[in-house]
Amino acid sequence: MAINLNPFTWWNGATIGTWFGLRGKTRVGEDELGNVYYQGGKDTAGNPRRWVIYDGANDASRIAPEWLAWLQHTIDDVPDRALPPVRQWQKPALANMTGTPHAYRPSGALEKGGNRASATGDYEAWSPDA
Repeated sequence: MAINLNPFTWWNGATIGTWFGLRGKTRVGEDELGNVYYQGGKDTAGNPRRWVIYDGANDASRIAPEWLAWLQHTIDDVPDRALPPVRQWQKPALANMTGTPHAYRPSGALEKGGNRASATGDYEAWSPDA
């Protein structure tokens, strides 16, 4: 029997307190990763308050760029109405891959064997005696 720890853990979705805080707020949309966005009330500057409830781990790199623009008040309306349609050549946003097997590793990195291309002759190593 598994215990659902989601209501009590801030790093995986929303806690009970967050859900109670969202009462009376308006759900404005959901992105392709399953994150849900809310708006309601005003902050101290008079701007509308905006929230994201993550579907899974709370990692800001999992927010699509268009929704991040909405959260930061860069655009006023939800991305579906405020932005032009996605172009055919645009790639989908990716989460931060650091620390995963899919992380970028340049040639010469230990994970790729540690061998790098040798210098082309235009490089002279520093010597303390020079």
